[in-house]
Order: sequence, then structure tokens, then C-alpha cells
Amino acid sequence: MVSVQPLKSVSVAPEDRLHEANNPSSLVAKFGADEPLRLDCGVDLAPFQIAYQAYGTLNADKTNAILICHALTGDQHVFNKNPVTGKPGWWGTMVGPGKALDTDRYFIICSNVLGGCMGSTGPASINPATGKIWGLDFPVITIPDMVRAQTMLIDRLGITQLFCVVGGSMGGMQTLQWTAAYPERVFSALAVACATKHSAQNIAFHELGRQAVMADPDWRGGRYFEEGTHPHRGLGVARMAAHITYLSDAALHRKFGRRMQDRELPTFSFDADFQVESYLRYQGSSFVERFDANSYLYLTRAMDYFDIAADHDGHLAEAFRDTQTRFCLMSFTSDWLFPTAESRDVVHALNAGGVRVSFAEIETDKGHDAFLLDVPEFLDIADAFLNSAASVHGLPVAEAGK
Repeated sequence: MVSVQPLKSVSVAPEDRLHEANNPSSLVAKFGADEPLRLDCGVDLAPFQIAYQAYGTLNADKTNAILICHALTGDQHVFNKNPVTGKPGWWGTMVGPGKALDTDRYFIICSNVLGGCMGSTGPASINPATGKIWGLDFPVITIPDMVRAQTMLIDRLGITQLFCVVGGSMGGMQTLQWTAAYPERVFSALAVACATKHSAQNIAFHELGRQAVMADPDWRGGRYFEEGTHPHRGLGVARMAAHITYLSDAALHRKFGRRMQDRELPTFSFDADFQVESYLRYQGSSFVERFDANSYLYLTRAMDYFDIAADHDGHLAEAFRDTQTRFCLMSFTSDWLFPTAESRDVVHALNAGGVRVSFAEIETDKGHDAFLLDVPEFLDIADAFLNSAASVHGLPVAEAGK
């Protein structure tokens, strides 16, 4: 008889995930019925809340604030222990004392995006009109919607202009949207491994993931919380497929090759014989413990809809024309999710718009996820860009060799 071992079931209780979605272990900015957020789909969202974390100290002039925009499966816990997983913050290579995003010099803000599941209003939140979980009744959102919500948070903090907006992948999309929609509010921008629109291939991968979620019998039309189920198998498969796109062939070969997992010979079953299979199953199983399936649908859809040029009659350069924001864009040679050519398109548009921009393509075999890893050249360039911008902005510059 053939052995089959599916993804492990989720171990985090539904009530724990719901608690974090509605009463997060972080700071929260709440906006009442008199402060609606106008969404691109035509809906006024109110009331709503944005969960966020802040590190460092805001200076007296409020000129040292940096906003970090997180990627698709990230959250606001960029430098502190994640309350769900217990793991360290997701960007320890970039954030902290003496790092490029220096918490001794800058006031670092990171908010959970609108539509997320770690405290900002989204499909896992309670709909105040019904007292039930939003689910698929939550309106479809866009990257510009996320950024508008962030501006309301920044206004609440009394910050007129951000020293820098920083982000990679979906976070990079938000960063570029900030500069296009609110150029006067962004002194500098560091956008990594991203583009101003999603490719057909990326939309296709997202659709694969969404279909995996919706094909899970436990998804229940998005009402899984109400019915006491969880589509962990479908969401796990979606994560596995997406995670493959975050890596490169070289990285997978270097990490795993064709090595067996805890055995010398194949089992002649559908168990995880290969290390790479075991790794992907682990990624799928661990992801479903911290992320909401409906949020995954909404956030991937927001990325698919993103297209800055479309909002400017198809002319990308017009989105950035004459902005005073200083830009640094970076890409990675082995990133096939957001290849270098897409970053170059943005750079060309910025050049055509008369904007200050620097660009670097980093040589690495670590794939799209390289911005989350210890890649010295990437970290050094980010540090140098921020130091240069700080000098012009009148902020303290890091000591040489620090």
C-alpha cells in the first residue's frame, strides 16, 4: 500500500489567531466612523484600525522617521519577537543599533498592511456592522489603499515628511506608490526587488495559490472561522508554490540538491524522500500557523492590480516627474520573480522624470528573498544611501566603520 503523508495540520488555535487579528500585541491606531478610508473599489471603510510597531526615538523636529513597508507575508514585527511564532523580527539584517536602519539614529515605523491579519483591519477582523468576522464581505483592496491608510497613521503620529520609505517586494511596491502619490512627504525612498506592476507570470502564480486555498474543502467559501475549520492544506500548498518563486535554482541546488531526507534509499511512496520536499512542507505547515487564508487572497489580489503607469495614462515617467524624492533601487541577479529588467524600467522612468536616482544590481544566487538575508553588498549600499540622504537632510551620519 502506498504511503501518503500530507501537510501537518495547524497547531495554533483559531481563537489565538483571531485575537491577534483584532487585539494585536503591538501599537494600534484606531480611526472612527468620522474618519473613513476611501477605497479604490468605491467603498468608505470606517471604522478601521492600523497595527504598528515603532523603534527608536522621534527627534524634536520629527525629521528622522523611516517607514518600513512589509512584503506579502510579513507584518509589523520587523525587529521584535513575533507574538504568534515566537521568532525574531523578520529584518534583523537591516534594522537595529548600528545597522543600515539604525534604531539609535532613526525612528523606525512598520505597520501591518490594510487587509493583513496581525491587527490591521482585514478579512479576519470583526465587521462592526454585523459583529461577525468580515471574511469575503471585506472590500477588495489595492496597494494605493494600503498607502492611504499608512498616511493616516503617519498623520496621527504628527509626522509631515518621512525621511525615508523602505520596502522590498510588495513593500517595494508600497514604497514606489508613496513616492508617486505623496512625493512631498517622502525625502528618500529605498525600493528593493520590486516593480511598478505585476507581470502576467506573477499574476499566474498568485492565481495558482488562490485556487489552492479555495479548493480546500475547509475554506467553506471564506467562512472557515464561523464553521470551526481552517483551510491549512490549501494555504500550505499556496505557500509552497510561492516559496519556490522566492528562491533561485542555484539556491535550491546549493541548499538541497537531490539529497535524501533522513534516509539513504527511496521509500517508493509519496513521503518526503528528498530534503527539498521536506523543506517545502515545513514552509507550508509553519506559514498556516501565523497567516490568515483570506488575507492571502486579498493581498495577492492587491499586488496583481498594482500598476502605477495605468494611473497616469500609461506613462510611468509622469508618475514621478519633477519629484524631489531621492531614490535608490536595487535588484538581484538571481531574482526571477522581479527580474532586474523591471527595476531598470523604473530607473529609466525616474531618469525621464528628472529625478535623483541610484541603482544597483546585486550579484547573488539567493533569489528574490536576498533582501531578507545577509547579503553584504546589499546591506552596504543601503547603509551608504541612507547615510548620504541623512547628510543632506541634516541628520546625524554614522561614524566611519560603524
